[in-house]
Order: sequence, then structure tokens, then C-alpha cells
Amino acid sequence: MEFNYLVSPVAAVVPVITGYIWYGLIFNNAWMNEMNFTEDSMKGENRKLIFGMSYVLGLIICTGLISVVIHQMGIYSTLLNEPGFNEHKGEAYNVFTSFMENYGTKFRTFKHGALHGALLGVLVVMPILSVQAIFERKSSKYIAINVGYWIVTLAIMGGIICQWI
Repeated sequence: MEFNYLVSPVAAVVPVITGYIWYGLIFNNAWMNEMNFTEDSMKGENRKLIFGMSYVLGLIICTGLISVVIHQMGIYSTLLNEPGFNEHKGEAYNVFTSFMENYGTKFRTFKHGALHGALLGVLVVMPILSVQAIFERKSSKYIAINVGYWIVTLAIMGGIICQWI
């Protein structure tokens, strides 16, 4: 399988940009109220560290999203350790090559990747953040703001990865 190695560094910017828009512009006041932040408490924050770490963690998220949004990764990972596969020979490699010729570009659209990214947000991130918020005694508004951010972010990242990797 060939990869466009520029896609992950581009998709990793999504949490940074989405976070800035989501928490800084759209839900700024509601989020700050839910977090008990004030304008004064936000002064002196290290934005370079916040955005830099968001980017680095975005790269890690991209690595996981590849196998979620690109269905062809399933057959690749299944056959990867079969004899001759890495040397581009043998039965497993022939099966893979045939499969990729017939189905290699199926479901490789932004829309499809966005669907899987959003599903990951709803089916994995929402329950995890909700359980954490319940134990932390956070409100449903807090949960909705944070889960919404991740659903949108993962949808965009999934779309980018699926369309262009």
C-alpha cells in the first residue's frame, strides 16, 4: 500500500484549528463558565505549548485513524506477516495485489472518512468523556461541548485521511 506521508502532518493540524475555533470563538463563554475559568485565569497561558502539544497528539490520533477510516488496512494488516508478503512475492502478496486492484479505491472519499471519524467520536469518545465527566461531577453542557469538539475534529481528520492518504 502506498501512502501520502504529507496527509498526517496536515490532518494533525485539525485539532489545533478546531480547538481554537470551538473553545476560543464558538463556545468560549459557555466553556469558560463550565470550567470555572475567568479572563484573568486565562492570562499567562502558554499558547505555544497548548497548540504544540495539540499538534503532536494530533499526529498520534492520525496514526490510529488510518486503520479506522481506510478499510483496505484490514487486509493489509492481515497479510503483512505472511511468507513472502514483504518481499512482494507469494500467495498472500498476490491476493493483496488482486484485492487492491479491485477494491483499493472503494470508500476512499472525504465523506466516508468523515462518517467513520464521527462514528468514532460518538461510539468511543462520547462514552469515555461522559464517564470521566460523571465522576468529575461535570454538567451535561460540559459533556456536550467537549464531545461535540471531538466529533467534529475526528470527522474532519477522518475525511482528510481517507480522501488523501
